[in-house]
Amino acid sequence: MVFHSPLNFDTSRMTAPARELARRQSGTDEIALLWNPEEDRVEVSVRDVTTGATLHIEIAPGNAMDAFTHPYAYVASRKTLDRMSHEVVAPVDG
Repeated sequence: MVFHSPLNFDTSRMTAPARELARRQSGTDEIALLWNPEEDRVEVSVRDVTTGATLHIEIAPGNAMDAFTHPYAYVASRKTLDRMSHEVVAPVDG
């Protein structure tokens, strides 16, 4: 199924043109799955069609469809990982 929308997702975070692999709408959110073949980077973009607010989540290619289906779960886990990485004081030798 192909979705046509007047909304354009901001792909400026990707250095080369991204290919849109999938798009769906859930409530006021429009979700797009983008892939940059030159860098093999995958990103999920979420745009609130009422406010225009946009969220970009870079994800591992193996998690693409799961992140496309559940983008907010990936936002929550990324914030947790970012917070944890700031709490690390020194690496531990094991």
